[in-house]
This record gives sequence, structure tokens and C-alpha cells, in this order.
Amino acid sequence: MLRFLLVLAVVAVATYLLVRAFQQRGLVPGRDELQQRVQRRRPSQPSRPVAPDDDEDFLRDLDRKRLFPEDRERPEE
Repeated sequence: MLRFLLVLAVVAVATYLLVRAFQQRGLVPGRDELQQRVQRRRPSQPSRPVAPDDDEDFLRDLDRKRLFPEDRERPEE
């Protein structure tokens, strides 16, 4: 059992050192490179409401109509 744990530890250390060496040589993208790729893919436009329940103006208008029913007949501004 001890021999198995020793072999497992050696394999883990060897794997760590190999990955570390590949990252330093640029063969495997590192954490910084992956973050830069993700940032490049993000849209440059600001986020906008996707559904009516995300829109602050829509929700505010619903609350106004619910609290003041007499304003429903008034045309929207």
C-alpha cells in the first residue's frame, strides 16, 4: 500500500512539473492567456434587458398602473 502511495505521489509531481514546463514554453495556454481569450469574446455593448421582467421602466409602469388604476386610460408618454 505504501509503495502505491509513493508511486501515486511521484506521478502527481511529475505531471505537475511537465504541465508547468509546457506553460512556461507557451505550448499550453496559461491562466492569463485563457482570461484574455474570454475577455476578447465578451460583447463590447452594454447589457440590455432581455425580457420584460428585466426592464426597469416596464416594471415601474406596471407598478404605477397597479397602484393608480385611473392612470391606465392616460396615453403613455
